[in-house]
Amino acid sequence: MKINNTKTLGETIRARRKELHYTQAYLAEFTGLSVTFISDVERGKTTAEIEKIIRLINVLGLNLLVEKRE
Repeated sequence: MKINNTKTLGETIRARRKELHYTQAYLAEFTGLSVTFISDVERGKTTAEIEKIIRLINVLGLNLLVEKRE
């Protein structure tokens, strides 16, 4: 999936979390992040920190790939 904005990234993270049957509270406990932060990311809030987002992506078993546009 091509991610080109925070909304799409958040939707992708939310979909994967639900696919794994994780609650935001469980994911927060597992990652050490707050439920508020996870909620903000899933809603596409633009001020989220990239390091924390990468932590979420890794815990959810997703890959983040950056490619040069052709």
